[in-house]
Amino acid sequence: MSHKPDLQASDAPIAQALKKENENPSTLKSEVAALHEEVKPKEPGKDLSDPDLYLNRELTWLEFNRRVLHEAQDEQTPLLERIKFAAIVSSNLDEFFMKRIGGLKQQVGAGVQELTVDGRTPQQQIEECRRVVREIENKKDELVPQLMQKLREQDIRILSYKELDDDTKRRLREYYIENIFPLVTPQSMDPAHPFPFISNLSLNLLVALRYPDDEHVRMARVKVPVGHDVKRFLKLKDKDHYVPVDEVMSNNLDLLFPDMEILGCDRFHVTRNASTERDEGKANDLLEMIESELRDRKFAPIVRMVVEKGMDTHRRGMLAAELELDPELDVYETSGMLAMKDLFQLAFIARPELHDPIHHPTDNHILMEEPRRIFYAIREAGSILLQHPYESFNTSVERFIEEASQDPKVYAIKMTLYRTSTDSRIIELLIDAAQNGKQVAVVVELKARFDEAANIRLANRMEEAGIHVTYGVVGLKTHCKVIMVVRRDYSGLRRYVHIGTGNYHADTARLYSDLGILTCDKDTGRDVTELFNFLTTGYTPKRDYAKILPAPKHLKKALLANIQREIDGHSDRSPGLIRLKTNALEDADVVRALYRASQAGVKVDLIVRDTCRLRPGIPGLSENIRVVGVVGRFLEHARIYYFYNGGDEEYYIGSADLMKRNLESRVEVVVQITADDLREQLKKFLDTQLSDHRSVWEMQPDGKYIQRTPKGPEKRGCQTIMIEMAGERVHQAKESQKNAKM
Repeated sequence: MSHKPDLQASDAPIAQALKKENENPSTLKSEVAALHEEVKPKEPGKDLSDPDLYLNRELTWLEFNRRVLHEAQDEQTPLLERIKFAAIVSSNLDEFFMKRIGGLKQQVGAGVQELTVDGRTPQQQIEECRRVVREIENKKDELVPQLMQKLREQDIRILSYKELDDDTKRRLREYYIENIFPLVTPQSMDPAHPFPFISNLSLNLLVALRYPDDEHVRMARVKVPVGHDVKRFLKLKDKDHYVPVDEVMSNNLDLLFPDMEILGCDRFHVTRNASTERDEGKANDLLEMIESELRDRKFAPIVRMVVEKGMDTHRRGMLAAELELDPELDVYETSGMLAMKDLFQLAFIARPELHDPIHHPTDNHILMEEPRRIFYAIREAGSILLQHPYESFNTSVERFIEEASQDPKVYAIKMTLYRTSTDSRIIELLIDAAQNGKQVAVVVELKARFDEAANIRLANRMEEAGIHVTYGVVGLKTHCKVIMVVRRDYSGLRRYVHIGTGNYHADTARLYSDLGILTCDKDTGRDVTELFNFLTTGYTPKRDYAKILPAPKHLKKALLANIQREIDGHSDRSPGLIRLKTNALEDADVVRALYRASQAGVKVDLIVRDTCRLRPGIPGLSENIRVVGVVGRFLEHARIYYFYNGGDEEYYIGSADLMKRNLESRVEVVVQITADDLREQLKKFLDTQLSDHRSVWEMQPDGKYIQRTPKGPEKRGCQTIMIEMAGERVHQAKESQKNAKM
């Protein structure tokens, strides 16, 4: 590409993200200028503003979904896990259209022509994404019938209505009449009945019909009421035999349209734009603004419709016109099942032999040695590293909050809450703490995408229980994961802190790979106190931090400075080394800094789950950089930042990805890990993933990935090895306890 993006324009949000009401404008201006100065290229060589050196955010995220789809294709993956991965890809693509394509369409509608750092306009990105999505969908459509056949071989069957005998049809019809039919509302489309509202992610039937003596064809829409107590697949008797509920509905339309002739019935599925955020700086009431955004999202424009291949062209065109979609570009055909995310239902069928081996998280090996209060264990250890889901969330983080809620020596609990489960035990424990007379303060992020309504309900419930609830800082999402407990110990008040990479969500803690630290380190405690004072007031006088690096004010500058330090300190006697594990590497300033590090000879290892703008392996630019991604039974979600620093190694963990939004528009926290035993655990974590030849994919200069193949006898993936490592830590702890008693 020959386009050259305006890099200064792309950095404009720095000032906006850092802007605070009570800051001295001249001070802020000098800080931002200094930040720009830091990220300017300092090494001769390739023009680091060349768009060809950067990959596109959206396209690299779609490449991640190719790797997820491969898990569904891989015959080494247990069958029901393959079904799960097919459902994940479908759910991910729905969300991609809601969040990313929806946002790009808004930019096109607003006439935005600004180029991304990779040199693409919003319209170009939409067009390229459409092509890749169609490729992924086609592969998925080819795969799922093969998976269905393999399910049949295991006597798990998804039956069409015509495969059923008359007795089964009769029983299904009776069940439908009693349990589903009252929830169904047919909506006709004619001059007296305008085109009905089609809800987001809904599966629908478009019915063509007429009266027997009338040639006029009428149309009606029927929503398939999947959700609540209605499952997509209706189970037959005691076997794992199922019939899709839409099959039952489409073959019993006489109940909805008695005495009418059914001419055709087509399924369609729609996705609406979810990018409906407003300017909260102009809102008088943040809670009211979020509730208004949710109403806007319900009626936001439709950005994609999926229909069955072979659908009548007239009916397809009518739907596209009514939904204001381009019939060629915005309508996707499938030869398989619509709304394939509903396959999650099948993925949880209780057939252990068709799943991954059952995983039971171990207790943390240090916490299990201390049956008394958790605070004693933290105080004696100084700091404890938690590795989820290999180690239990319930017996570590939840135990931390539970004991704090009951301990008479605990005076205060403060925490941030981004996402949690609707039936979260943590909320109950916080309410218990407030009722036990403790000061409880919770910073709730109301703008956590797709969890806004749930967070509003939780916030209201906590406030009713006497908990101090705040909503963070205007203009910034609170994405950090922090808990502070203030307790009176024998020597006075002591602050106990948890800082994590993952949400305080017991369900995802069993599915996501995350890290956390429990510590009573004084510097960390003081830092976190400053952080909560910022979060609950929004005021930003000069705040100095010793152990944590919060965004948006400190983290990005520190990361860029650390990369530059590796460049400056690199030599043959002391070669530089950077290792970064993150969900996404999207920030162009960080990518440029890593390119300069590679040009200086610094070795860079990147473990990136999905989006990655950087191209590894380009001679003279990035030949010292390797990028790998891990795809396995658990979703990789931890962030680790390592710098060799001339032998005085630095390790950090925290909530921030290397994305512009995280570094400049969110409140994030990473914390330095200084204890030698914890640093050794993090080193093993990184080494295990970087040496994996089963579940690791290696990125090529063009952005494509090649899966590594096992070398030698080692066939295990890194996640399996980490399960075993957690068990070994527990075994060694038990042996130590046994020896101590002898």
